[in-house]
Amino acid sequence: MDHRLKILITGGSGFIGRNLAEHYAAYQVALPGRAELDLLDAGAVRDYLERERFDVVIHAATERSNRAVGLGSDLLERNCRMFFNLARNRQVFGRMLFLSSGAVYDRALVPPLATEDEFDARVPSEGYGLSKYVCAKSIRAEEEIYELRLFAVFGPHEDWRVRFISNACCRAVWGLPVTIRQNVFFDYLDVADLGRILERFLTGRFRFRHYNVTTGRPVDLKTLAEEVIDASGKPLQIVIRREGLGGEYSGANGRLLEELPGFQFRERKESIARLYEWYAARKAEIDPALLRFDE
Repeated sequence: MDHRLKILITGGSGFIGRNLAEHYAAYQVALPGRAELDLLDAGAVRDYLERERFDVVIHAATERSNRAVGLGSDLLERNCRMFFNLARNRQVFGRMLFLSSGAVYDRALVPPLATEDEFDARVPSEGYGLSKYVCAKSIRAEEEIYELRLFAVFGPHEDWRVRFISNACCRAVWGLPVTIRQNVFFDYLDVADLGRILERFLTGRFRFRHYNVTTGRPVDLKTLAEEVIDASGKPLQIVIRREGLGGEYSGANGRLLEELPGFQFRERKESIARLYEWYAARKAEIDPALLRFDE
């Protein structure tokens, strides 16, 4: 791989952005903070891109809603504005990798192992998915913009207050029960595998503009909790607050693997064990009171 590539990573202070910055440390990587580059300022974005002339823009910045931050009233507008302020300047950079979401299929109604052909079967009912849907609909075949749909990603630097695997690891570090609101199947991807996949997309030629980036191996939260507890070596309890099984959130990866023949995903148990040790080494930075915020 050509390490002379000049790469812009937006959202560099977030979970995925921080991990990608570490993964691509050998490249010429720019990680501008909001004070240096306000993605909502169309003129500032154009001036920055014209001046820097990046080979690849990895757009990881996003506004999202979760139990910790709630739902912002302007989430849809902000996500669309950030994307289009970058995409409209495609002529001054080489390629754009847009980190999108399985929510484009409508999080509430997405079928298990959704394929890319399921896109546009319905309009997402919530703002986050709708913002990704609007951006995805705008991508044209002649452009060097690729939409990469993520379903669930885990790894270091996550918001451990609300992200399940990291939350479970931190609970286990403190010897607390692992809690699950309701058991459900997700397709979890190690963020290190995401880095390896995106590295192929930096320069490779691809048939399509839209790809699910998933393992294709959904797993339920109870099993993940058991794997976290195994990694901790502690006799911890699993508490499931609501009976039954929730709707599965997963995507098929056949299209992706056709483009990346021979790609091997990391073993999930090994990834979880490494993540547990990462949090164990940072126990002093984890406030156990914040692990109980939704109990």
